[in-house]
Amino acid sequence: MKTYLPKNDPDARKWQVIDADGTVLGRLAVKIADALRGKDKPTFTPHLDTGDFVVVVNAEKVRLTGKKETGKTFMSYSGWKGGEKYRTVQQVRVKHPERLILHAVKGMIPKNRLGRQLLTKLKVYAGPAHPHAAQQPVVRSAK
Repeated sequence: MKTYLPKNDPDARKWQVIDADGTVLGRLAVKIADALRGKDKPTFTPHLDTGDFVVVVNAEKVRLTGKKETGKTFMSYSGWKGGEKYRTVQQVRVKHPERLILHAVKGMIPKNRLGRQLLTKLKVYAGPAHPHAAQQPVVRSAK
């Protein structure tokens, strides 16, 4: 018996729009990561990119539970001695609200070439508008 491998056809990929308004960040990130990998399809293959493009709107209205808004910190390092910067979720949300979702989804996909390729299919926008209407995206519920 031979193993079935789906054709890696870029034209077969669909576009999905997910509204993040009022949705808990972790639960939203799981749905996005599954759609990017193609885990919600019967043709899922772990080592192939069979997922869809995902457009997330209203990233600034995503919700965090507990005291994560002030207690959770993100660290970045410039490479220089003493070049560490720590930012809370509040500070990140003010300047770049889309980074909250990008960071959460990035932690849920593979840490290899395939994962980097999957992240290019994720488009996150802070407001309700997005420039991908020509791709005829399907609106998907985040709840």
